[in-house]
Amino acid sequence: MNREQAVLIQKYFLDADVALDHARMAIADLGKEERLALDGLLRELVDTLHLNLLAQVYDQHPDLEPPPRDEEIPTISSSLTWDQVRLPPSVTEADFDGIIFSLLKPRWQKTAMVVVLTMQRCQERALPIGDEEIAARLQVLSDSDRIEGIGDLRYWRHSEVRLKD
Repeated sequence: MNREQAVLIQKYFLDADVALDHARMAIADLGKEERLALDGLLRELVDTLHLNLLAQVYDQHPDLEPPPRDEEIPTISSSLTWDQVRLPPSVTEADFDGIIFSLLKPRWQKTAMVVVLTMQRCQERALPIGDEEIAARLQVLSDSDRIEGIGDLRYWRHSEVRLKD
């Protein structure tokens, strides 16, 4: 492809990327089952767009590739599971859930933010509960359909949670 063709194709691919981002935001408002099914497929589509289609344009015309952004590579923040957690004897699961639910909103919030806010609330109450325990509980609450989560909640900065509708 010549440069003029590459510029046009790149424009269409980038327009598609913006449209897919809008679709991701619309998917976030669906029910959990639909959201999980579509989110995975959408992620594959975006990966294909960037890693295969745009990559071919940039291989032939490297000058069209935008400079790298200083984006964080998603990494697992915690792999602790709830069955590995031991709450202090003075704290019940219901007490712990109450703290978490008091901080959740009906709108999406980054999992990392909810973890930090919950940890601060636990510290205010002198409860020795750490961030990984909080994240493990958020995962259980999402898996049991008591809250809504989008994305893999192990990636705190790349997933979100909210109160159920």
